Amino acid sequence: MIKDFFVFSFTGMRKRKLRSWLTLLGIFIGIAAVVSLISLGNGLRTAVEGQFSSISADTLTIQNAGSGFGPPGSTAVAKLTDHDVKLIESVNGVKLVIPRLIRITKVEYNKNVNFQYTVSMPEDKTKMDRTYTNLGLQAQEGRLLNVNDHGKVLLGSDFESKDLFGKQITPGSKIIVNGKAFTVVGIQKKTSSFIFNQVAFMLDSDMKDALGIKDEWDTITAQVQNKNDIEKVADDISNKLRKDRHEKVGEEDFTVQTPVQSLSAVNTILNIINIIVVGIASISLLIGGIGIANTMYTAVLERTREIGTMKAIGAKNSDILQIFVIESGLFGLVGGIAGAIFGVFLSFIVSAGADAAFGQNIFAFQISWPLIIGAIGFSFLIGILAGLIPSFQASKLKPVDALRQ
Repeated sequence: MIKDFFVFSFTGMRKRKLRSWLTLLGIFIGIAAVVSLISLGNGLRTAVEGQFSSISADTLTIQNAGSGFGPPGSTAVAKLTDHDVKLIESVNGVKLVIPRLIRITKVEYNKNVNFQYTVSMPEDKTKMDRTYTNLGLQAQEGRLLNVNDHGKVLLGSDFESKDLFGKQITPGSKIIVNGKAFTVVGIQKKTSSFIFNQVAFMLDSDMKDALGIKDEWDTITAQVQNKNDIEKVADDISNKLRKDRHEKVGEEDFTVQTPVQSLSAVNTILNIINIIVVGIASISLLIGGIGIANTMYTAVLERTREIGTMKAIGAKNSDILQIFVIESGLFGLVGGIAGAIFGVFLSFIVSAGADAAFGQNIFAFQISWPLIIGAIGFSFLIGILAGLIPSFQASKLKPVDALRQ
């Protein structure tokens, strides 16, 4: 009996080909959007968590609270200083302290001007090597900066593009940063970080000279001796800075972040993005559900005499209800399956394209079967719910009235 209901429902869908395709489209778009965007978001989350688990597990980041948007420290009311560096170095459990400057500077080359990120490098070999390891920087052309490379810069891979300054920059080229001339010693390999691909690295003293500053830092990283004690060391640093600045708990003008806290902040952002994505896709699913309801109402009107004939030969109200509910559910099911397949395909294409463009595993593509099964099941449910009222009305038609239509 159920098999006959499915056959009857499929026959009804095939008779209205164009209307059926248009009805399926709303569900298809919504499910494809949900599956592809959430898959990409989960892939990005996996890639981010992988990077956090492989580097900086023993590193704290200290910054001053900013007053607006911009690079770390550039909008801070109170700047980090050498005094703060010494305080952090005096905390038990701290192994290495590296202060850095991160600013946007005016870069000139080939008579063209751009504003690019510029980051300082410590003039100590141990600290410099640690920085290279943390950031995963490698030279593609030329070489990396050395501790004695005054008047020289290391550039991100984006500086190779002719579009940036109208002419390609190579090792040995001369550029001007904030009015100071520098020689390019190397170009980095492309990284998964959009920022690092656009950064110019120079020694601390050179950057302070170019910016016209003395005792000022934008961010301080502190390597702990034992990564298992990182939370305790972070608390000790916070207490010491708070006491030195005469601040109360909760009123600090600085932050001390552990890798776990940084990862948590990133995950929070990704979760918000996923919620927004699901919300937008839900609107499409709602429209798809309205389309199914509209199609089922029309189907009931078109097949009124048919319903009357079925009832006249013995069909029950429950039989009519099942036929139309199955048909509306099939709209949701077919649209959901097609949308899920297309969503997986789309996320794979975007993932492969991003990885090819940046030379890194930006979006770790992976098929989430719970997501796919859940999306298909949800679309099937949407189809059933959208068709309930039209199906109920069809089941309540009286045979005599239906045959008169």
